[in-house]
Amino acid sequence: IFRVLTCYQPVRYRKRRSKAPGWFVPRRGGGASRDLTKENRDFLRDLVKEKYDKTLSSPLKEEPWPRGTWDFGTKRVGLLAIKLGMTAQFNKKGQKVACTLLQVVDNHVVGYTPPEKFMNSVGWKPWWRNMYGSVTVGAMSCDPSGFTKAYNNIFLNAGVPTKRKLTRFLVTPNAAVQPGTRLNVMHFKVGDYIDLQAKTVDHGFQGVVKRWGFKGQRQSHGVGKSERRPGATGVGRVSSGIIKGKKLPGHMGSDWNTSKGSQIVRINTKYNLIYVRGPCSGPTHCFVRIMDTCLPVRRDEIEKSENHPSMPTTFPEDLTEEVPEEYFHESLHQFNEPSITYSADEDSK
Repeated sequence: IFRVLTCYQPVRYRKRRSKAPGWFVPRRGGGASRDLTKENRDFLRDLVKEKYDKTLSSPLKEEPWPRGTWDFGTKRVGLLAIKLGMTAQFNKKGQKVACTLLQVVDNHVVGYTPPEKFMNSVGWKPWWRNMYGSVTVGAMSCDPSGFTKAYNNIFLNAGVPTKRKLTRFLVTPNAAVQPGTRLNVMHFKVGDYIDLQAKTVDHGFQGVVKRWGFKGQRQSHGVGKSERRPGATGVGRVSSGIIKGKKLPGHMGSDWNTSKGSQIVRINTKYNLIYVRGPCSGPTHCFVRIMDTCLPVRRDEIEKSENHPSMPTTFPEDLTEEVPEEYFHESLHQFNEPSITYSADEDSK
């Protein structure tokens, strides 16, 4: 028996997806009946809110899992945040520090897949054998009436409300997190180095001048409509064609990009805000994946220091003291502190 794929087009590069793969559970398409009145809709919305408000404080249905200890090869779960834009901070020398503002909204662990089962998942790599499991994290709780029944069933076992966005993180077995666990900004600390992963700004189909920075042709002396064209693309009589990887017009942006080694300089626990030094890929209000950095130099610093990350995450019972609203890096200037101080000798003069 032979199967002929009539719609398959082989390419040598990774194809950019505009829609979710076919094996993904359909998200949209459900919704409440249109015959419901406004009073009934409000009643169902209040019922859902009352149901999940009672379980969000401690949604775990089983006994807490034993915690592992941190070592050099540990890979913890990450967070799913929303990029709010860029803002400015100032250090103690008065210099401006450009920061990216990220907000962590309603992050919960939806599921955990151990390494032996993760081997059968889509996207698994052979060099991950018996090394990494998978933790699914959801962000932004929403009304379940706007999603399909199959999508809402994903969150039943975890006991958390329906999430708008789902993502998957690779974790080592000693950093497994129990489904239903709530994640917040206390998962990281001020001064930690993290990796930010997001989709770049979508520019659509662009020419070589904007996409690759080509100079273009001359704008006078015989050049008619070729000012922004690439020019010759052949490579001679031997190859008789365009070499693979030639820079030509095409789709620009909307691709995953990772910014490695960004430092956290400020954390707001009231609104779950993270201030990261430097820029981050993606447009405003896009989803950003936040993970522990994979740079060996930064991980060596964590190994040498005694301030290891919390395993597998920070739980409320770990916080013995009252949590302040703001955490600042030691190099930043806090606006509630005086910027100029005078000694007693200067006051007498």
